[in-house]
Amino acid sequence: MADAGSIARESFEVWNKRDFARLREMYHPDYTYTGGDGQVQKGPQAGLAVAEMFANALPDGRIEIVNIYTAGNVAVTEFIGRGTHDGDLMGIAPTGRKLVQPVCNVMEMKDGKIYREREYMDVMHMMQQLGVVPAPATA
Repeated sequence: MADAGSIARESFEVWNKRDFARLREMYHPDYTYTGGDGQVQKGPQAGLAVAEMFANALPDGRIEIVNIYTAGNVAVTEFIGRGTHDGDLMGIAPTGRKLVQPVCNVMEMKDGKIYREREYMDVMHMMQQLGVVPAPATA
């Protein structure tokens, strides 16, 4: 059975390839996803919906893994998401702007599959890059 770090790495590589059938296979039947808003979404379809939403919003989007740390059945991944906002993103019409978004992802594995996933990112930073929120004033 693959270790937590290998499973996490494969899930991001699969997203880069847009192989959503494989990603679906990687989710445990009792999968849960918690995004930056703290809302818990349940079931493999929830994970697919988030993955597909970002893929549609950023058709050229890529995930660049910076580090993966493992502890038992948990993988913590730091990555940079990059892409051009050419599709709807959480109700925001395409802006054509480039995004460079640091993300921290925590995955818990069970039975060799992704069981629980929590994702942490600065959404305000993303909204500023899209031009929908003003950047803070500098001194």
